[in-house]
Amino acid sequence: MSFSVYLVRHGQTYLNLYNRMQGWCDSPLTDKGKNDARLAGKRLANKHFDYVFHSDTMRTKRTCEAILAANNATPADLKPKELRNFREQSFGYFEGADGNQAWRVIGAKHNCHSFKEVVDNYSLVETRDFIHEADPFGDAESDAEFWSRVKIGFDYLREKIPDGKDVLVVSHAMTIRSIAKLFDDTLPNFPDPANGSVTKLTVDGHNFTVDYYNKTDEAFDY
Repeated sequence: MSFSVYLVRHGQTYLNLYNRMQGWCDSPLTDKGKNDARLAGKRLANKHFDYVFHSDTMRTKRTCEAILAANNATPADLKPKELRNFREQSFGYFEGADGNQAWRVIGAKHNCHSFKEVVDNYSLVETRDFIHEADPFGDAESDAEFWSRVKIGFDYLREKIPDGKDVLVVSHAMTIRSIAKLFDDTLPNFPDPANGSVTKLTVDGHNFTVDYYNKTDEAFDY
């Protein structure tokens, strides 16, 4: 059984704009974010989707609505469903914090002073665990907790999606990056997938192929 998953990162939010940590917390799309969503819709305008999902955040819901509004091939009566398993990782205590300050605290014990330094010097697995360890309340997701949640999401898709179908999932930067990196270790650690970018996976049973990652080129064949 094989099907395709198109992972789209939501449009820019105000917390993105202000360089604030944004995982399980939410904020509205900026004007640029609304345009990011419209451009994602334009990129995928001629793609027929059989199933559509977004995480349980307003930023993914609004992005998903914009994508479907621009789509010429998907039935108008197809209703997107919420799938919380593909929400962003939780930053716990650091939710809403200034990104530069948060990453200095998270990385200090490991001689790193920025997010880029952490991901350049350590794996995404270690990065997630560093956040969990630095959280004084222990609320930030560990790597094991993150993947337990995401795995349930993919199990759900494998159970529900028939062979040969195309699936849209509107999700988040670290979630998309982590999924893609897990199945293609040649992908770069940095930067984040762009707001409104498209990443395509082929799911064949328990085998995953990253067909492309972080695409925003209007001329690209999606």
